[in-house]
Amino acid sequence: MHVALFAFLANSSLIKMSGLDIAIVVIYFAAVLVIGWYLKGRTATGEDFFLAGREMTAWVAGLSFLAANLGALELMGWAASAYEYGILATHWYWIGAIPAMIFLALVMMPFYYISRTHSVPGYLHLRYGEPTRALGAICFGFMTVLMSGINMYAMAVVMKVVLGWNLHFSIWVSSITVAIYVALGGLTSAIFNEVLQFFLIWLGALVIPILGLKEAGGWSGLKARIIANVTHGATYLHMWSTLGSFRNNPMGISWFGIVFGLGFVISFGYWTTDFLVVQRVITAKNLRSAQMAPIIGAFFKMAVPLIVILPGLIGLGVLSHNGHGIQLVSAATAKPGQYTYNDVLPLLLVRYAGPGLLGLGVTALIAGFMSGMAGNVSAFATVWTYDIYRPLIRPLFRPEAQSAAAGAGADSAQTSAVSTQGDEVAAAAGDDQHYLKMGRWSTIVGVLISIGTAYIAMHFSSIMDYVQALFSFFVAPLFGTIVLGMLWKRATPAGGFWGLLAGTISSISMFLWVKFQPSALSIIALSHYAKPMAQDMYQALWSWCICVGVTVLISYATAPLPEARLQGLVYGCTEIPSQSHLRWYQKPFFWGMLAIVVLVILNIMFW
Repeated sequence: MHVALFAFLANSSLIKMSGLDIAIVVIYFAAVLVIGWYLKGRTATGEDFFLAGREMTAWVAGLSFLAANLGALELMGWAASAYEYGILATHWYWIGAIPAMIFLALVMMPFYYISRTHSVPGYLHLRYGEPTRALGAICFGFMTVLMSGINMYAMAVVMKVVLGWNLHFSIWVSSITVAIYVALGGLTSAIFNEVLQFFLIWLGALVIPILGLKEAGGWSGLKARIIANVTHGATYLHMWSTLGSFRNNPMGISWFGIVFGLGFVISFGYWTTDFLVVQRVITAKNLRSAQMAPIIGAFFKMAVPLIVILPGLIGLGVLSHNGHGIQLVSAATAKPGQYTYNDVLPLLLVRYAGPGLLGLGVTALIAGFMSGMAGNVSAFATVWTYDIYRPLIRPLFRPEAQSAAAGAGADSAQTSAVSTQGDEVAAAAGDDQHYLKMGRWSTIVGVLISIGTAYIAMHFSSIMDYVQALFSFFVAPLFGTIVLGMLWKRATPAGGFWGLLAGTISSISMFLWVKFQPSALSIIALSHYAKPMAQDMYQALWSWCICVGVTVLISYATAPLPEARLQGLVYGCTEIPSQSHLRWYQKPFFWGMLAIVVLVILNIMFW
């Protein structure tokens, strides 16, 4: 029955899937559901559902940490951006990821892990108080459902271009599957499926770069084709040498925006404060595993451009030649029947994949999209349950819960964060089961809301423009609040709240300013050559500066917290567990520095 349905829906596709291809796709959907059902029996408490029982090894947590990010954001979004901006898109993988991942591992992870918080907003509660936690949680919840919509939309585009499936059918099938396996097995199910999806993505996605380079005549042949096919094509092939001037590169950006807007604010904001990825690391079984997980992810992250950036460059080289063939355009200006930047990856899949390989490639894409959806949905369920519903909504209907919350707040005001054992005093067994049920229901509700947001992504020139705009709204200011809270004991609750609010509002205001007055782009991005991606970089940088500035000013104008309140939360007030008993090659610091050395070598190679 399933095979017949898949075959019927594929009748209007560019190509015909063989029985083997269809079987591979069906087996994948069945496998993720079986994993979810199996792990349901291991999800008996809230800790199991929301944090996988804190039992993950460094390798499982590390691969899940990366796989949660390896969704549509990577596969379609960055292939589209590489087609639009060239090899500059690689910055989002190297300088825009690796330093931040190492910083998370070596500097920030001890505080997340020692405080035993359930979430990043949970840390805000411990450090700044309830108002800042509420603001951070609401912003994060809003961002996650919007991000989940990206994955749904991207998957629907692939299915439409490659297989001819109805847009709505694709969205609902993937959404229902994710809702079922995450609601059944919680974060444990999401993590195990993400590790499975990680290997499927690599296995399937390598088809395009291997066959694409073969057709183009290797890397040197591909560069020659891009130079011949694209106006100023040589500028699409350099990472740093074209960034001395705004006009010398396809993005209309300078090195300052890349280094500080991307490499510092957006990158550090995403990899160190976005609970979607941090949640995976918090599940590690001990502090060393929690620190090694992002470092393991960093080494794999450096290789990901092979399967996402390289396909975009291959599209520039092989889809059109001397004005003939397929020329992709911005989604914002596309006319009916035209392909957009977002279509480059599925078009290449159609070009290169035959029977068997097509099924594997389609499964890899579906796995990537579902991984991204599951990551956002599981993070949304945790933040909604622990940081919005539990402290803000349930007390309205259950007065004794308000008293318990007040008691927890009083305890945390008099003792260290470590002694609170995870953001709140331990709930009774009945409460734990209530929150477990709420987590399962919020998973389903989060999926339904995400479906509605999938259509918003259609109005941006590429998926990544949409994603980076969201990061500049919510992630960049949050990073300013978190990093000040961890490194500066003088930061006060009032400073944290008003700084986060000012940074978020300023970023959204800059976006709306450009939306209604396009000429403002040259003011925000410092050049009239700037493109939307450059706007996002500078928008994030300015919002971070505003957040930090407001936090510092208000903190100096208000009374600081006593140092006893800051134990386990701030450098200088916290004793970090010693790793002197470990050999040099077992220490996270050694592997982190090795990752930085490899990063420097790669940037020099593609200068």
